Amino acid sequence: MSTLLLEAAPNTVLGNIIVVSGAFIILLILLRLFAWNAITSVFANRAKKISDDIDAAEANNKQAADLVKQRQAELAGSKEEAANIIQVANDTASQNRAKVLATANEEASSLKKRAQEDIEQERKEALNSVKGEVANISVQIAEKLIGQSLDTNEQSELIDSYLAKLGE
Repeated sequence: MSTLLLEAAPNTVLGNIIVVSGAFIILLILLRLFAWNAITSVFANRAKKISDDIDAAEANNKQAADLVKQRQAELAGSKEEAANIIQVANDTASQNRAKVLATANEEASSLKKRAQEDIEQERKEALNSVKGEVANISVQIAEKLIGQSLDTNEQSELIDSYLAKLGE
């Protein structure tokens, strides 16, 4: 029996190879007819999706880089604007300080001038008051020394001449 198997085996193996090869070819043909388009379209869709994702990532990356540049430019502009605002504030403060000092100096000068005018006015009023009192006292002294009374005109002339002598 073993001889019988050996003699039948080469024919069976060759037959099996032919059957399997034929089945494989039929399978390939059926795949090509019915499933090949679906399989290639899945792969094409997958490749297209990957390509689109890569393109979108590159676009997003470029957009992010542009936004970074824009933010940096805005930040630099903000820093410059802040420096300008600080400079303007310092200049304004210096001008205001100068104005306040000038106004204070003017007011102090004005107060000093008014004080001097008031002092001069008070001095004149005091001098006039003293003049009147000196006139009365001198008239009283003169009346006591002379023993007679002086009239108003003579009294005024006497006082004016006395004060003129004092003023010289």
